[in-house]
Amino acid sequence: MLLVLASQSPARLQVLRSAGVEPSVHVSGVDEDALMATLHEDAAPETVVVALAEAKARTVAEEVAARYPDSVVVGCDSMLAHDGVLVGKPGTPEVARQRWLGMVGGTGVLLTGHSVIRVQDGALGAIASGTASTTVHFGSPSPAEIDAYVATGEPLSVAGGFTIDGKGGWFVDGVDGDPSSVIGLSLPLTRRLLIEIGVSVVDLWQAR
Repeated sequence: MLLVLASQSPARLQVLRSAGVEPSVHVSGVDEDALMATLHEDAAPETVVVALAEAKARTVAEEVAARYPDSVVVGCDSMLAHDGVLVGKPGTPEVARQRWLGMVGGTGVLLTGHSVIRVQDGALGAIASGTASTTVHFGSPSPAEIDAYVATGEPLSVAGGFTIDGKGGWFVDGVDGDPSSVIGLSLPLTRRLLIEIGVSVVDLWQAR
């Protein structure tokens, strides 16, 4: 059985590889901003990340079902809830710097939404979705350190503008919850969702 990762994130790919799974990577191309615009403005953060994850998983599952008739498609989305605001990727150095100046010495909740879809005999089957929440304790980097970190380009394309498995790890004091979720793909959550659709994670391991 093949696992198809509906994400271009190198961090998510590495989490799976380190856990014994070699996925096929297919980017969904889902317009996240357009999808979020269709959600109610008071939608809970968990609703937002799950809706995005499901859209990515379903889009890719429909695209690869014929090619991979016995597979599992995994869609993911992550956002940071900080000071009552849900934020995704900064996108620009200016936004990344402002976010870090606001996060210094504080905490945030990294919300990860996952959706898994079983493809059997080339048809979409069972689907399961859920979220994981991990509290992140930010350190107190100086403005110069923030500028240097932003200049690396790393925080621009990751949820919340930070990593714990890269240069951003120097500025995170700790996490309460699942570290793999903060990297981008929660192994415990994914395992539980796979069980819901009748798949054991050991069936996805490359070496048994």
